[in-house]
Amino acid sequence: MMRVIFKITVFICLALMAEKAMADKTMADKVKADKTRAQTTNPNYDAELAATLGADDYGMKKFVLVILKTGSNTTGDKEAKGKAFAGHFKNMNRLVEEKKLIVAGPFGKNSQSYRGLFILYVASIEEANTLLQTDPAIKSKFLALFHNTVVPR
Repeated sequence: MMRVIFKITVFICLALMAEKAMADKTMADKVKADKTRAQTTNPNYDAELAATLGADDYGMKKFVLVILKTGSNTTGDKEAKGKAFAGHFKNMNRLVEEKKLIVAGPFGKNSQSYRGLFILYVASIEEANTLLQTDPAIKSKFLALFHNTVVPR
């Protein structure tokens, strides 16, 4: 279980670093930490920069973390399974091109049947679920959603 948590933490860190690298400017360039005024409005907040990055009024963005688990489809039909997973990878490539999929990766063998994760750049769980229903491996129940939640950046 600790391995899974460690891998999730690493993937989240990588996603956040990649997103930060994609911006021309960073909030760090604009905001200097002043811990004595943490509860007041930040005079260095740049609303224009936040808007260009798709951030909210606090300069934060939302991601949805999705953990995939082995699904209920236990068919022995290798052709159907191969076709579903080929579609799964094609779908991931499409989501990357659309800049909706930030991180994806498999987990090693584990007792909880966790298969992998996605970090999606979407504003809500509903939007994530809509995107995930386009995945052939999920639609055919070779993979199932174990958990998803909004993760603020």
